[in-house]
Amino acid sequence: MAAAKKAVLGPLVGAVDQGTSSTRFLVFNSKTAELLSHHQVEIKQEFPKEGWVEQDPKEILQSVYECIEKTCEKLGELNIDISNIKAIGVSNQRETTVVWDKLTGEPLYNAVVWLDLRTQSTVETLSKRIPGNNNFVKSKTGLPLSTYFSAVKLRWLLDNVGQVQKAVEEDRALFGTIDAWLIWSLTGGPNGGVHCTDVTNASRTMLFNIHSLEWDNELCKFFEIPMKILPNVRSSSEIYGLMKAGALEGVPISGCLGDQSAALVGQMCFQDGQAKNTYGTGCFLLCNTGRKCVFSEHGLLTTVAYKLGRDKPVYYALEGSVAIAGAVIRWLRDNLGIIKSSEEIEKLAKEVGTSYGCYFVPAFSGLYAPYWEPSARGIICGLTQFTNKCHIAFAALEAVCFQTREILDAMNRDCGIPLSHLQVDGGMTSNKILMQLQADILYIPVVKPSMPETTALGAAMAAGAAEGVGVWSLEPDDLSAVTMERFEPQINAEESGIRYSTWKKAVMKSMGWVTTQSAESGDPSIFCSLPLGFFIVSSMVMLIGARYISGVP
Repeated sequence: MAAAKKAVLGPLVGAVDQGTSSTRFLVFNSKTAELLSHHQVEIKQEFPKEGWVEQDPKEILQSVYECIEKTCEKLGELNIDISNIKAIGVSNQRETTVVWDKLTGEPLYNAVVWLDLRTQSTVETLSKRIPGNNNFVKSKTGLPLSTYFSAVKLRWLLDNVGQVQKAVEEDRALFGTIDAWLIWSLTGGPNGGVHCTDVTNASRTMLFNIHSLEWDNELCKFFEIPMKILPNVRSSSEIYGLMKAGALEGVPISGCLGDQSAALVGQMCFQDGQAKNTYGTGCFLLCNTGRKCVFSEHGLLTTVAYKLGRDKPVYYALEGSVAIAGAVIRWLRDNLGIIKSSEEIEKLAKEVGTSYGCYFVPAFSGLYAPYWEPSARGIICGLTQFTNKCHIAFAALEAVCFQTREILDAMNRDCGIPLSHLQVDGGMTSNKILMQLQADILYIPVVKPSMPETTALGAAMAAGAAEGVGVWSLEPDDLSAVTMERFEPQINAEESGIRYSTWKKAVMKSMGWVTTQSAESGDPSIFCSLPLGFFIVSSMVMLIGARYISGVP
């Protein structure tokens, strides 16, 4: 048995997949793209105030070390020699902002997560300074001015955290998104750690010029960010440095991609017009637009897709971003207690097979694409005394699919050629009811790879293909064929359209719930200015909650 295991091995490549909900380390065979082993650790999220979302950078770093060690132990049990691991790639939650002390290696504040809303007043103030006829922020970055991106989070830290201000004044502070924090720490930290990021992560900061591929002086002045604290920007595939500790000490870190770019690579969407949708904490649809920037007229982002080598060309993508997808399942588990594990959602939804007219708009962090409406908040509507927790579970899954249809419609209008099918990946794609619902609501086939870990695979491919590593070929003829599972629409187009139009009515009712003051401070006085519908919906939720969410008939 052991000999058979050894016989299938070529050079191996590891991938750190650091997401919003969990950290994983996965090891692939570079010749077959086979996943050999992995380990996963869930990451805590902290909500210190209404609309604030934070994580502990040290917990994130420790989880990476733990996942690497545990995966290496599992490989040992399989009689696989970890010295075969020739490179490591990093994929990460994007935009999440960390500032740390380069002398001690200590974070100066928690990581401010991409979902965080505390900077809404900053965004509103800054937006007044952008000329209506010259939106230089969007033209240079491809991004709307939003709480989503790193620049305003970093501005908040500089304005509100004394330790950060002092460290900047004393030239001790370094800024980075999660990839930069991890690479700096893994390559030595205070003892020679490499302070760098890649073009895909840099393009999500609102400080990076996606045309020149450099930090932009005008943008840094606009946001009042000192350029000395920014990481060096590198390609997505080159050797950044070597692991300095743990079981894989001495192995090069040679791939780095923001998670959605990594999934695009892992799905092998290398051609202009190829697209994928990833279902994670949020939901992200990316379409490769080749070597040209395409600017959306329908609420999508223009972003860097990848640059797979120092001397290789940059490729761009259009992106539709949905803030809440898998996070709604976690909310049902952790906040309402409807389910004990994320897997139970499929069982509940299957019991009823319909939402029975119940619609769930999970705008917990406002609405992202295509609306970019920070005043929106989550609502559940269409409730009756018949509604129970199974219907709410079904409505939660439908919400993910409806949000995907909204960004797919925007993508089709921008690109001019409708997608004939949708390639999907991410943890939620194991839910067969969700996948069938998605096919029904889009009214096109949904195609899922049999190996859903495409984000980690993309990071591994970038690492293995790097100059000086060269164990993974990205030539089209050398890429491994992937087996797919296909979901065809099972309802008629008219029914699909009716459900979608009702959803859009619910979305309209979710908008305008909060002011800037309430988003930032959680001030209870905001309830005095809320529309009557808020209290009706809230009362119904409490009524249904008392009788049905707990399972009482």
